[in-house]
Amino acid sequence: MKHIFRILKTGHELWRSYALISALTTLLSVTTILTPLFSGWAIDEMRKGTQSNVRFVIYLALAIFVLDVMQTIVGNINGYIGDQVAGKLQNILSRKYYEHLMSLPQNYFDNELSGKIINRLNRSIVQVTSFIQMMSNNFLQFIFSTILSLVAVAYYSWQVALMLFALYPIFTWMTIKSSSKWQAWQKQKNEHLDIASGRFAESISQVKVVKSFIQEKQELRFFNKQMNSALKILRPQSSYWHKQDVRRRLILNTIFLFVYLFIFVKGAQGAFSPGQAVALILYAMNIRIPIFTISFLVENTQRAIADSKDYFEIMNIVPEITDSSDAKILEVTKGEVIFSDVTFGYNDNHTVLKNISFDIKPNTKIALVGESGEGKTTLTNLLLRFYEPGTGKILIDNQDISNVTQSSLRANVGVVFQEPALFSGTIKENIAYSNIKISDEKVKQAAIAANAHEFIEKLENGYDTQIGERGLKLSGGQKQRIAIARALLKDAPILVLDEATSSLDSKSESMVQEALKTLMKGRTTIIIAHRLSTISAVDQIITIKNGSIEEIGSPVELSVSGGIYSQLLKLQGGDTETAKLKLQKYDISA
Repeated sequence: MKHIFRILKTGHELWRSYALISALTTLLSVTTILTPLFSGWAIDEMRKGTQSNVRFVIYLALAIFVLDVMQTIVGNINGYIGDQVAGKLQNILSRKYYEHLMSLPQNYFDNELSGKIINRLNRSIVQVTSFIQMMSNNFLQFIFSTILSLVAVAYYSWQVALMLFALYPIFTWMTIKSSSKWQAWQKQKNEHLDIASGRFAESISQVKVVKSFIQEKQELRFFNKQMNSALKILRPQSSYWHKQDVRRRLILNTIFLFVYLFIFVKGAQGAFSPGQAVALILYAMNIRIPIFTISFLVENTQRAIADSKDYFEIMNIVPEITDSSDAKILEVTKGEVIFSDVTFGYNDNHTVLKNISFDIKPNTKIALVGESGEGKTTLTNLLLRFYEPGTGKILIDNQDISNVTQSSLRANVGVVFQEPALFSGTIKENIAYSNIKISDEKVKQAAIAANAHEFIEKLENGYDTQIGERGLKLSGGQKQRIAIARALLKDAPILVLDEATSSLDSKSESMVQEALKTLMKGRTTIIIAHRLSTISAVDQIITIKNGSIEEIGSPVELSVSGGIYSQLLKLQGGDTETAKLKLQKYDISA
C-alpha cells in the first residue's frame, strides 16, 4: 500500500477534499448503523401488541425514512466530490509525470520507446485515479460502517462481534499471501502491453514507411504477438485469482454460518429479544456486504499498486543534469565557444570523444566533418547540455556552461535540425514556438527572412494553416524553412546547424540555403556539414577521426593537407561506386 499512500501524498493539495470525503463517509456510516438499531426497536415495540406505542413506531419509521434520504443525498454529494478529487488527482499526477519527464537526461529517451512512456502514463494514472475514485465513493464507507457495525454488535454480543471481526485478519492474510504472485503476472503483462503500445505509436508515426514497404501485416503480427502474450498471462492470473477468491469466500461462508446459528439459537433461548436478534442480523449483513464486495476492491487495489510502481519507477529517476544552487545566468556578449580537453562516453565501455579541444571565434562558421558515428552530433548535444562531459570543460565567453542555468544556456543557442521538428498546430504557432506572445508582424518578418512567406501566403489560411502532426501537410523544403524562421525568431547568438538540404530537390535546396545564409549572419555557427559546398564556405573546418580531432584549419589549408577534407575533395564528382560509398560514410554529398 505504500505506493497508494505515496500517490495520496503526491496530491497533498487535495487534503481538504480528502477530509470532506472522510467526514461525509463517516456521516453515511452513522446512518447505516442507526437503521438496524431503529428497526430492532420498532420490532420490540410491535411485540407488545395492543400495548405498543404507535406514535413511537411512527417516529421510528420517519427516522428511518430521514436516514434513507440522507444516504441518498449525502451519498451522491460524496460521490460527486470523489469524482472531482479523482479528476484533479489525475491532472496533478499527469502534470508531475510530464514535468519530471522533461527534466530527465537525454539518454533516458534514447533507450525508451515514446509509446511505452505514454502507455505507462495512461495505465498508471488512470488505474490509480480509478482506485481513488472507488475508494472515496465506496471503500471508506465500507470501512467506517464495518467498524461502527462491529461496535454496535459488541454492545449486544461480544461473541458475535468476535466472530465477525475474525473475518478481516483471515481475509487479509489470504489476500496478502496470494498478492505477490498476482502482481508478478501483472508486471509481465504490462511489459508486453508496453511493447505493443510502443510499436503501435512507432508504426502510426511512420505509417508512410510501413505502407511503402508493404509491412502492414508484419506490423499487425508484431502487435498481435505482444497482445496475445499478455492474454496468455491473463489466463493463469485470472484463474489463480478466482481460485483464491473461492477459498476466501468459503471461509467467510462458514464463519457466517456460525454467526447465524449463534444468533438464532440464542434468540430461541430468549437471550436476545426478536428486535435485538433482527438488529444483529442486519448488522451482520452490513458487514457481510463489504466483505463479499471486497474481492472486487482488493483486485482493483492490487492492480493500482502494480501499475503505480511503473509511475514511481520513472518518478524515482533522478535527473542527471541539474542546475547547481549557485548556477548563474549565461550572458553572451561575443559568442566565443571553447571546448577544452572534453572526453565523453555514453557508458563506461564506450568512449565517443577523447580530449577534444578547439576554439570557435565570435561570428565565425565552423564545420564538423567526420565519418558517421564519430561524435559530431554528440559535440552539439554537449554544448546544449543534453549530456555532461566525462572530463574537460565547455566555455561560452569564458563562462563554464556547467555553472550556468540550463534555460539561459539553451536560450542563447539556436538549433536547426536535419529533420525539421514541427508540431501539430498552425504555421504561426510553430514559428513563434520560442515566444508564443510575439507579434504577428515579427512572425511575418522571420518568415520573409527564411524565404517562407511566399508559400505561406498561398495557403488557404495563411499563417493560421494547420500543418498536421510533425508538419505532414508541408513539403520537406517548406518544413525546413519554417524551422529556420523559428530559429530566426529566437535570435540566439550561437547557432547549431545540422545542415538539412541533402534530401531536398534543387529548387527547395536553393531557397533553404539562401534562408540559412540569412540565419547565420552575425552568429557563431557550428555546422554538421552534409555537403562539400557548405564546408568550403566556412571559416574553419574541424575533422574528427576515432573520437579525436585530426585537423583544424581553413578550407584552403586543409584542402592540401592530405587529411579527411582533402580526401573528400578528391572524391568530389567521382562516379565510381567506391567514391560514392566513401562519401556516404561521412554523410557527405557533393
